[in-house]
Amino acid sequence: MSKSKGNYFEDKASDYLSSNGYLIIERNFYAKKLGEIDIIAKKGEVYHFVEVKSGESFEAVYNITPSKLHKLLRSVQYYLKYKDLDVDYCIDAMIYAGEELEIIENITL
Repeated sequence: MSKSKGNYFEDKASDYLSSNGYLIIERNFYAKKLGEIDIIAKKGEVYHFVEVKSGESFEAVYNITPSKLHKLLRSVQYYLKYKDLDVDYCIDAMIYAGEELEIIENITL
């Protein structure tokens, strides 16, 4: 996915989250050599670390490989330590197939 296309869908995802009661804490957090967290949001007392993917179909979800998920989890752990947070959290995926959205909550289960 090109950077401009990625930014477009991350903007859409952020707008969706904001309009559904989430507070956007941060975007594109780089955890040194571990990787990037697309969106960090909070709803109630729970932090949501969101991976945004897009493609022509919902098969874009398959771009979240076990390796990518492992890096994402390590990035989340780094973020929590870096910000000195001890909070409940989950890792979610927002998948865009064209303009259609599917949300998969807690993808690490």
